[in-house]
Amino acid sequence: MSTGRRELWVEEPVGRRRLPDPVRTAAVRAVLVTSLTLIQAVVAYLFTVTGSWLAFPLVLSGIGSTVVATWAVLDVWVTGQVWKQRYGVVSEPSSTARQLRRERRRARRAAREAARIRKQVPQAATPPVPHVQAGPQASQQAPQASQAPQASRASKASQPGPGELSRA
Repeated sequence: MSTGRRELWVEEPVGRRRLPDPVRTAAVRAVLVTSLTLIQAVVAYLFTVTGSWLAFPLVLSGIGSTVVATWAVLDVWVTGQVWKQRYGVVSEPSSTARQLRRERRRARRAAREAARIRKQVPQAATPPVPHVQAGPQASQQAPQASQAPQASRASKASQPGPGELSRA
């Protein structure tokens, strides 16, 4: 038989991760120092209003406390940064950054592979250039040199051009 009462204590999932111990310690220290500084500022104001001789020393120590409180708050930030640098940030498997890096890596690999293929194909398909000799034999070889480009054009028709794959 149900009475319709709710339980007194209900566990709920935590929205954020717990702070690391050094960061939490620095945060507690900063809260304590800041609260003592605010209390000191209020007491210094009340002493000033009443005209007490303790007002001046309390205002001077309040200035020092403000510096210490600022230092304590900065210590929380610095401790958090050091913690992140030493122990890293926990990465989720479904992280968007990881997926983007993976895609960029694949694109770079594909580009490198395509460049490597482009470099290999033109070197294999380039016909050797005929050398022309100077001197008395050059006039005898001149008609042969003019026929060489026509022959190479005919052989180029069957060879693949740069960026093309052979159909053999």
